[in-house]
Amino acid sequence: MKKFILTCMAAGTVLSAAAQTVAPAIPRDEKIEQRVEEILKGMTLDEKIGQMCELTIDVIQKRINPFEGIDMKNPDVKALEKVLKKYGIEKEFDLSGGIPSQDVMIQIYMRIQGIESQKGWQMDEAKLDSVVSKYKVGSILNVPNSIAQTPEKWQEIIKRIQEKSMEVIGIPDIYGVDQIHGTTYTLGGTLFPQGVNMGATFNRELTRTGAAISAYETRAGSIPWTYAPVVDLGRDPRWPRMWENYGEDAYLNAEMGREAVLGFQGEDPNHVGSYNVAACMKHYMGYGVPVSGKDRTPSSITEQDMREKHFAPYVEMVKAGALSLMVNSAMNNGLPFHANRELLTGWLKEDLNWDGMIVTDWADIVNLYNRDHIAGSKKEAIKLAINAGIDMSMDPYNWDFCPLLKELVEEGEVPMSRIDDAVRRILRLKLRLGLFEKPYNDFKDYPKFGSKEFADKALQAAIESIVLLKNTDNILPLASGKKILVTGPNANSMRSLNGGWSYSWQGDKADECAQQYNTILESLTAKYGAGNIVYEAGVTYKKGGLWWEENAPEIEKAVAAAQNVDVIVACIGENSYCETPGNLTNLFLSENQQNLVKELAKTGKPIILVLNEGRPRILADIEPLAKAVIHTMLPGNYGGDALAQLMSGEANFSGKMPYTYPKEINSLVTYDYKPCEHIGKPMEGAYNYDAQVAVQWAFGYGLSYTSYQYSNLKADKTNFTADDVLTFTVDVTNTGKVAGKESVLLFSSDLVASLTPDNRRLRAFEKVELQPGETKTVTLKLKGSDLAFVDYDGKWILEKGDFRIQVGDQTMNVSCATTKKWNTPNK
Repeated sequence: MKKFILTCMAAGTVLSAAAQTVAPAIPRDEKIEQRVEEILKGMTLDEKIGQMCELTIDVIQKRINPFEGIDMKNPDVKALEKVLKKYGIEKEFDLSGGIPSQDVMIQIYMRIQGIESQKGWQMDEAKLDSVVSKYKVGSILNVPNSIAQTPEKWQEIIKRIQEKSMEVIGIPDIYGVDQIHGTTYTLGGTLFPQGVNMGATFNRELTRTGAAISAYETRAGSIPWTYAPVVDLGRDPRWPRMWENYGEDAYLNAEMGREAVLGFQGEDPNHVGSYNVAACMKHYMGYGVPVSGKDRTPSSITEQDMREKHFAPYVEMVKAGALSLMVNSAMNNGLPFHANRELLTGWLKEDLNWDGMIVTDWADIVNLYNRDHIAGSKKEAIKLAINAGIDMSMDPYNWDFCPLLKELVEEGEVPMSRIDDAVRRILRLKLRLGLFEKPYNDFKDYPKFGSKEFADKALQAAIESIVLLKNTDNILPLASGKKILVTGPNANSMRSLNGGWSYSWQGDKADECAQQYNTILESLTAKYGAGNIVYEAGVTYKKGGLWWEENAPEIEKAVAAAQNVDVIVACIGENSYCETPGNLTNLFLSENQQNLVKELAKTGKPIILVLNEGRPRILADIEPLAKAVIHTMLPGNYGGDALAQLMSGEANFSGKMPYTYPKEINSLVTYDYKPCEHIGKPMEGAYNYDAQVAVQWAFGYGLSYTSYQYSNLKADKTNFTADDVLTFTVDVTNTGKVAGKESVLLFSSDLVASLTPDNRRLRAFEKVELQPGETKTVTLKLKGSDLAFVDYDGKWILEKGDFRIQVGDQTMNVSCATTKKWNTPNK
């Protein structure tokens, strides 16, 4: 035990020493630090530990037992009759034959619970008292009744929690919710496209604006903390959380992650305004590349890839002042991230000198014990996680975290210095948010909530995120006056447009909560006229079933309807899902949906495929049957309107693929592959080895109604060192007949390196708007150090040699004059 304590004390010394060598990631505010120390000095151990515990709102909900006082082993008919009469349902259930069967009793119970739920979420004051007064719990999370609430209801709930917390502890609660693509859990708020769509815009300004609007509307409900942005790198299309982040590329996620942090928090992380919220970077890290493709399953990431790619977005967001971080629920190379001191404390807190707060994901300390088996008890799991660097445990249902952690401190298994460090970080976060002075907000102070101004930005984001993948014979834009068959299971669904984390966890309440917005069918009807639209779904999702379940197909009805139209718009893809329930065993588009397209193709009518899905579903068999393919991904509440504007030509396509779309089930690859993954021709020799990978659509691919010509790529220097900044310019001309926006992407390729380099890497991008015939010179800056890589020994190195730069169809070479190796963990 003494050895363990000395190790922990030494770890604390290392933290301090390391922090002194690196400038603070967030500038130190002496007034805040002084208040932190004053508050900490007056706190008991129970109060400190309580601050480190986060519980779900379910634990303080009033639960009604309609059969309370009735002996259910020998129930009395008259007592049951009184219960039915109390709820006005005595005519619905016949008790003339005595006590009904167990099935009927369950029906009675569920009927009463339904009536109670109509009253809205209700707080149990006794439970609130236990949580706050007895256990001093410092944070509550999640959504009442598992469905979005009005901002007024949010204010009512959080106000009461804060009043109790300030009265009893003198420290405000910090309430957190997953508002990851707009105000997703606040009714009437503005929902933006999902993260993968925002990546497809390649528009930093839209990402920052969307986060700022989300922050404003989130704070309108008195919620000060959002669990976003998500920067997991969606590099495996089998993974069910592909759609939550900004795509497969590290640089794109880093750029968009930074913009989201600035949008959420504002420019000063020490003084987060009343229209802003604390960001929570997630999920730290490497979450998007599980070996199995399943959620919350192990990864096997090398140190090189971890530092060079998966860590990169976090470095950028930390530099932007991100105030908190949530940890990856899975493990890498056998060690769960929640117990990985090297990554939590070493890479993040020490190496970056970051004073923010780390929170677990859902029940992940418990998982160290009951799932991952690296601890023999919950108590031991708590010891591992807290000593590794966890500051707050999202437990989320059981407050036994508090007494167990107290025992560990009293036994010397967790040093008091670690407790104080964690509590400092939590208090600092609450002070930076101004919660001590203003623990809750007044909805009346947020007049822009749900405004047209905000809606217009969400619509613009949807327009710029949708990708045109194919347009044979320029079938698009689709002229007015055409007779259109709209078909497919995604044609008339708000649920599929929004995806998960939308009004409810799985997104299954979106059709109920988003009725005022337009489905694809409704938007096309409004655009082309009801007389020109024929709707026959052909394939539908099973309401109330599992997300992937479909009803018996009625393809023949859609085929019959196609006889009298000019063009077919087939809206196919996926229903909404979220996290582990979204795991799948088959990446192909459903058989019913493929058959729908195949049968419609036999009519000879031109088909426009509209893909509405959270991850790429393989459709190589039906893609050739379509004249056009549009990829909407998950564009949110304004996705239908955006699609109608784009299809009609009122708006122009400018989205580009944020990930690589696979063509074959065993050819899953990212754009930054190693050369041996895509040889392109058979290797000479007896084995005739061919590792060529087939891709349906490449990262960065996207068509437009106009055309662009690139020319005159130049650099201000062609020889550089690690300390230089290279400035590239390229002329981009709109050579078509309509205005458009073009995302100009700069890629680099290291031609020779001591470790096999990636085929190419995205290093810079800018989005430019051009009128017909207009030329603009686009400037793209690149630091020499950005071309470094992590060597086999885990150190950053920029090697002397040549690099190929590509922008559009323009290429040039630049040369590094001298090799530089970094002795620091980060460049």
